[in-house]
Amino acid sequence: MSGFYSRLSSFFAHSTSPLEPSAETHGREALYLTQLPATGNVAENSPPETSVHKFSVNLSASLSPVIPGFPLIINSSPLTEAFRVNRLSGTDFEVVTTGKEQLDFETGPNIFDLQIYVKDDVGVTDLQVLTVQVTDVNEPPQFQGNLAQGLDLYVVEGANPGFIYQVEAFDPEDTSRNTPLSYFLISPSKNFGMSGNGTLFSTTELDFEAGHSSFRLTVEVRDSGGLRASTTLRVNIVNLNDEIPRFTSPTRVYTILEELSLGTVVANITAEDPDDEGFPSHLLYSLTTVSNYFVINPLTGTIRVAQRIDRDAGELRQNPAISVEVLVKDRPQGGQENRMQITFIVEDINDNPATCRKFSFSIMVPERTAKGTLLLDLNKFCFDDDSEAPNNKFNFTTPSGAGSSGRFLQDPAGSGKIVLIGDLDYENPSNLAAGNKYTVIIQVQDVASPYYKNNIYIYILTSPENEFPLIFDRPSYVFDVSELRPARTRVGKVQATDKDFPQGSVVYSISTGGASLQYPSIFWINPKTGELQLVTKVDYETTPVYILRIQATNREDTSSVTVTVNILEENDEKPICTPNSHFMAIPVDLKVGTNIQNFKLTCTDLDSSPRSFRYSIGSGNINGHFTFSPNAGSNVTRLLLASRFDYAGGLDKIWDYNLLVYITDDNLLSGRKKAEAFVETGTVTLSVKVIPHPTTIITTTPRPMITYQVLRKNVYSPSAWYVPFVITLGSMLLLGLLVSLLVLLAKAIHRHCPCGTGNDKKPLVKKGEMKNAEREVLVETIQVNTVFDGEAIDPVTGEIYEFNSKTGARRWKESLIQMPKRKESSPQAAAPLSVAAGEGMGTLRCASREEQDPGGKVPAEDAGPGARNDAKPGAPKDRNPAFTRKVSPKVHPGK
Repeated sequence: MSGFYSRLSSFFAHSTSPLEPSAETHGREALYLTQLPATGNVAENSPPETSVHKFSVNLSASLSPVIPGFPLIINSSPLTEAFRVNRLSGTDFEVVTTGKEQLDFETGPNIFDLQIYVKDDVGVTDLQVLTVQVTDVNEPPQFQGNLAQGLDLYVVEGANPGFIYQVEAFDPEDTSRNTPLSYFLISPSKNFGMSGNGTLFSTTELDFEAGHSSFRLTVEVRDSGGLRASTTLRVNIVNLNDEIPRFTSPTRVYTILEELSLGTVVANITAEDPDDEGFPSHLLYSLTTVSNYFVINPLTGTIRVAQRIDRDAGELRQNPAISVEVLVKDRPQGGQENRMQITFIVEDINDNPATCRKFSFSIMVPERTAKGTLLLDLNKFCFDDDSEAPNNKFNFTTPSGAGSSGRFLQDPAGSGKIVLIGDLDYENPSNLAAGNKYTVIIQVQDVASPYYKNNIYIYILTSPENEFPLIFDRPSYVFDVSELRPARTRVGKVQATDKDFPQGSVVYSISTGGASLQYPSIFWINPKTGELQLVTKVDYETTPVYILRIQATNREDTSSVTVTVNILEENDEKPICTPNSHFMAIPVDLKVGTNIQNFKLTCTDLDSSPRSFRYSIGSGNINGHFTFSPNAGSNVTRLLLASRFDYAGGLDKIWDYNLLVYITDDNLLSGRKKAEAFVETGTVTLSVKVIPHPTTIITTTPRPMITYQVLRKNVYSPSAWYVPFVITLGSMLLLGLLVSLLVLLAKAIHRHCPCGTGNDKKPLVKKGEMKNAEREVLVETIQVNTVFDGEAIDPVTGEIYEFNSKTGARRWKESLIQMPKRKESSPQAAAPLSVAAGEGMGTLRCASREEQDPGGKVPAEDAGPGARNDAKPGAPKDRNPAFTRKVSPKVHPGK
């Protein structure tokens, strides 16, 4: 191994790093280590900074100094941190121990190869190997563990002489521990000895009481080279408890009184321990007998009362003696002990007063009980718990108490037997003054000192008997109540009593009457007070009189009475008018005083005459254009136009009037006080639409043919399921008919009447693109509620139509298809063709240039069923403003 590191050192000394200049390159001598490689010796267990080997550094020709921190040990085999390099001067260095690792010849490596690396400022390096050999040094024997610091040994007193402890040591040089060591007892003792192999033994029997509680011994061990080591052994003698305690208190029987206070001392038990002179002990006292009456102090032996001692109860009533066993020990565990039996005799005292199972008695005595009747015998309830006479004897004193004089007596005296001697009539005024309740107080007392006493309270109550019947204060009752009174209104009160005392609570109930088909209980009576109340509102028009049967009971008797309740009629019904809502359309120039569309309002009232109605218009009658005639005194009235409309002058600005009509039934109340009369008001809603004058139609250039297709979507009430079914079936049949007619019509138009515009009409598309112009179809989807709740007359056509007051939807009351009268068309009447869904597509209007007159007119004979003019409107269906929409024609380039 050393040869390998020598060759490695020579290699590093003559090799040059590619990054460092070599000495031969500069022509001068290189840096190298002197006195290396070499072998150094160091003794095992050497302290830090022990010198191992000194060497020097031969600087290069440039005299570049060694870099601080170099030379250094860069590697070791085996790895170790036990060595480092110290600088002695600029070129002298020394390898020393660090103390970081213990150098042990016997257990650790003996040879270390250290690689020492040096480098100067110009980067020239050198590496050499130092071999360090660890030399063996003879070491003294050693004690291990606690034995090296001194050891405490314990020996029980009285033990036979013999082995105590085996002392062991080891020699660091003897790794296999085969070399024998010699042991010696340095401090000789007549009580101990030691063999050459380290066995410690006693030579005599050790006695703690003899005064030798411990011994100090010094043991020495030597190796074959004469090196030695010593330690100290301390032998402690363990004292044994070998004497039993002895009781010193002579008393064995104690006499005590019962009912002593808890904690009272009844005995003091004392004892002594012969071992106390040499073995410090504390005697411990306890009671081995299971007894809840006494406890003993474990340190002093004092016995105290722990629980009430009652001579008159339990086992003490038969046997007053209590025996317990006292145990004394000198140690809690494993010590000596002794036992002693003691007895306590419990003496009786008069500590219980004469008592009773009850000190309060309540006796219910009927009012007709005969005199001399025995009411109560106290001897059955009273006793004395004392166990011996005379402590358990007692008697009763003379009775006393409020109201008892002259009514109750103890017979014979002192016997505790209470008898009745007076009158207990419940209705007797003197007894009523006492409340029919009497109190008798009697004392029960001992016949022996200290003469305990207890009061006995006897409450005698008189129970009444049913002697009188239960009757109402009236033979019958009649009450009046207005039909306008709400629920919980008090109707009246009934009352039933009897002459018996006390006046018991009476419970009232309705046995019969007071019901209708709608309400099983119209009246309710308070079961405690007899107050009759309404459960719900009553109606004179339904039932004007109710006959009730009221029953009263007081758990003894039952009685019934008839109650008549008259319902007072009041004006509580509102007028009801038909129709309750209506829509009307009138022309703007309708004459003043005209009955608008012959509208008639008919009203009824369940509790008012037809002459009591009065009519007024509330909100919506702007500028007072509308009035009713007559406005009072009749159940039938008509709506009239009161004043003309002035839209041109700016007075009127709205065209739709929503009139809220009030109908009151107070027309005939002039002779009554308003505070006594009730007025009810009904309402009707009227919608009036003013139709302006028809506007003048300006002749315009004919537009391309546009087909208008209006698609209506009906929304039906869920309850009218048959309406969509009938309409759907009819629509399907009509649609089939229309399709067949349209096919035939299209073929005829294509053959005989090609469509075109007049020569004097300006085309809307470029020339040559007419063929490509598409005909525009507009589709409108309108939801119409088919539930129509009003009707009106069209002011222009005079036709009757029905309408829905919520959505405004209309339909003509006549046949679904109405054909207008045909008239000659005029240029001003020319208008785009419109086709309404449900009325058929109509006949498409078509005319050639030759068939048109010079003015661009189309003969009236060519007008289809859908054509119309300004002289007379078309079919009434087309008059619905909701179905009219202005659409500008669109021109699409040809495809």
